[in-house]
Amino acid sequence: MRVAVTSLLVVANLLGLSADVHRAANCDGSQAWTSCPNAVSDGSQVDVGAGSTSPGSGGGSSGGGDGGASQQEPPGETMPECTTELCRGGYTVVGLPDVTLADIASFVPAQPTLGGEPTGLGVVAMPTNVVASATEQRMAGRVLDYDVTVRFVPQRFVFSYGDGSSKVSETGGASWRELGQAEFTSTPTSHSYGASGNYSASVTVEYAASVDFGSGNWRAVPGVVESTASGYGIRVVEVHTALVDKTCLENPSGVGC
Repeated sequence: MRVAVTSLLVVANLLGLSADVHRAANCDGSQAWTSCPNAVSDGSQVDVGAGSTSPGSGGGSSGGGDGGASQQEPPGETMPECTTELCRGGYTVVGLPDVTLADIASFVPAQPTLGGEPTGLGVVAMPTNVVASATEQRMAGRVLDYDVTVRFVPQRFVFSYGDGSSKVSETGGASWRELGQAEFTSTPTSHSYGASGNYSASVTVEYAASVDFGSGNWRAVPGVVESTASGYGIRVVEVHTALVDKTCLENPSGVGC
C-alpha cells in the first residue's frame, strides 16, 4: 500500500523553491528520511507540498468523492524534521607539535653588546654606568621536519660587575646623556665599586623564544635562551683632591699629575 500526503500552501509572490525527498542510510545501517518538503513557483504564486512513501509499499492510489467514509490507512514511518546525520570516521586529525628548547638548540641568538662610561674606567664609591644592548632576532630554518621561523625577544639582562655583585634589569640601560643625567650619577644598571683595581664585567641576556609554523601565529617555547657577553674591563681608581697653583700641563710633576 502506498501512502501519499500532499499539502498545498500559497506562500509568496515571485518565489521559486524546489527540493526532493530522499532516503539514506543512518550510520547504524537503518533507513532515514533526508530532505524537506518541496516548493514550486509559477511566477505568481508558490505551491508548497510534501510527499512521503513508506518503504516496501506497493503501487496504487486512493480515490475521492463528495462524500462517504474514507478508509483509514495504516500508519507509515514518521518522517523526521529536516535533519541529516553524517557518518564521521576514517580520518585522523594531526596537530602541530609542541616545541622544546632542545628542538631549537641549533638556533643561537647573537651575543649582546656591553660597554660603560667612562669607557673602561670607574671611580671608587662613585657610580660606573654599565650599558648592554640586545634586540629581537628572527631566524628561518627547520624544526621537527617543518619549515619555521624562530623568534628571540630579550626579556631580562643580568649584569655581573666582576666584584661578586650583580643586578637584574628589564632593559640593557642607557647612557647618562640619553637619560638626561649628570656624569657619575646612579642609573638602573650602574654599579659603585668599593675598592680600586681591575674588574671584568659581563652581562647575560635571557631571551623568550617562540616559533611560527607559517601561519603568522607565534607558539611560545617554554623556558629561556641565554646569551652572554663578557670580558668588559673596568679599571677602578681612587680620586683625591688637592689645591695646586698650576695645572698638570704646566707642572707635570705636581701633586696628582
